[in-house]
Amino acid sequence: MRIATWNVNSIRARKERLLAFLARHQPDVVCLQELKTEEKGYPFEELRAAGYESAVLGQKTYNGVAILSREAPRDVATGFGDDGDESQARLVAATVGGLRIASAYIPNGKEVGSEKWPYKLDWLARLVAWAGRQADGGPLVLCGDFNIAPEERDVANPAVWADSVLCHPDVRAAWTALLSTGLVDSFRLHHQEGGFYSWWDYRMLGFPKNDGLRIDHVLLASTLVPRCTGASIDRDERKGKLPSDHAPVFADLT
Repeated sequence: MRIATWNVNSIRARKERLLAFLARHQPDVVCLQELKTEEKGYPFEELRAAGYESAVLGQKTYNGVAILSREAPRDVATGFGDDGDESQARLVAATVGGLRIASAYIPNGKEVGSEKWPYKLDWLARLVAWAGRQADGGPLVLCGDFNIAPEERDVANPAVWADSVLCHPDVRAAWTALLSTGLVDSFRLHHQEGGFYSWWDYRMLGFPKNDGLRIDHVLLASTLVPRCTGASIDRDERKGKLPSDHAPVFADLT
């Protein structure tokens, strides 16, 4: 099973790229983030024609997440189910192929000290609690744009990004707490070296300079680790006409 996660930064702007991506890689499951559309603007029919069913939690202008799979997603659930604020469309989960797959779009946080910073930390705390409750529906695979670069080796210029919303000790502590629920970073099972990134700023020639960060992740339940045969980042998808600022990330399971 090939699982991919990709922040498309508007599915309407990136629809043709997404369809070409699906045809080229033939993934079994794709988790999308930042759809930037409600369900009525989502290309269900085009994706179905390409061989994919969808579980979607959309939102106008901002946010929005989806799970694409070759088989119909079952037991679809949205949000944390904890009676907290669900006004932002950031989490959808479904059972596919005996796995509980989740697509998450973690808040960026804007900047440390802004009004959006505590929201990010609270959302991460809720995600940790939610992950700890996932015992039904199969082993958990948590995919998404985490807006967290876990370590210095995940950042091209650590000094520049130190204490930013992507690298701050508080978000890295949340990452550690998330892994303590039994999740494992699939990419690091196969790549220990630095220099791999999944996001480059559109500004300041971020991509040509490879001034990137690894903030998109596929986390696996520890029981799935023996099944993980590979992990990769499709850096080429960041090239060409109208790319997302994120590249797709893959995990391959037997």
